[in-house]
Amino acid sequence: MADTPASLLQRLRRPGDQEAWRRFVELYAPMIYRWARQAGLDGAEAADLTQDVLLRLVEKLPQFQYDRAKSFRAWLKTVTLNRWRECVRRRRLEPTQLDTPGEVPQPDPVDSAAWFEETEYRAQLVHRAMKIVRGDFEPATWRMWWEYVVAGHPAGQVATQLGVTVNAVYLAKSRVLRRLREELDGLLE
Repeated sequence: MADTPASLLQRLRRPGDQEAWRRFVELYAPMIYRWARQAGLDGAEAADLTQDVLLRLVEKLPQFQYDRAKSFRAWLKTVTLNRWRECVRRRRLEPTQLDTPGEVPQPDPVDSAAWFEETEYRAQLVHRAMKIVRGDFEPATWRMWWEYVVAGHPAGQVATQLGVTVNAVYLAKSRVLRRLREELDGLLE
């Protein structure tokens, strides 16, 4: 199992921690891209904005001080939205493309709420974390955890189906959930 000595956000403060940056990009790039698409950007523009946000984060995260009383997601939303606004300004849209000459288009408030919906954020982050940590476990351990926790089958049924003890199912659940908590430490507020 991979060692996680500190939360991912803390690890990003260390110069040259490529593994932390790889994990961060693996967790967040798909979400930033999806948010950009939901903001109305086409695929290429969304990819460009995602890269732009990630480059900005390379500059900002080493100095970022995580405060559990505040939301990392809110900070990330602000960075993403600001980069989107800068992208719109850089385009120098013609006045006929805007409601009012010189006005920078703003996302519709209703769309903005959906854009960063809490449930979608959490589900996507957990999904990405599961992909990351799956390789840390033997296939049998992962299957016990999956059948019991995700599929919702009773521990006794999983044990019988896989030819293990009920205790082995509980241990698999505990190990995988502990590893997921380590991976998501500080990211789910």
